[in-house]
Amino acid sequence: MGLLERIFNPNASQPSGQEAKQRLKLIIAHDRSGLSEETLETMRQEILQVVARYVEVDLESTEFNLESEEGMTALTANLPIRRIKN
Repeated sequence: MGLLERIFNPNASQPSGQEAKQRLKLIIAHDRSGLSEETLETMRQEILQVVARYVEVDLESTEFNLESEEGMTALTANLPIRRIKN
């Protein structure tokens, strides 16, 4: 679970029940997606590389979430932009 936590950067200020619920959702989404942890990390790095061509991203504040709902899995990324590159 450690690698997944680093990848998706969960909100540490949540109450433990909310945090457990979020972790369970993450595990279910991960299982349903069929993606290995290595593949998810590779995707994360590639997404950051592409975005970094155009903007400077605050890497410490990035969040990647894998969510599964109604038979559909979605990867969402929150990438705070420091500045736009010329």
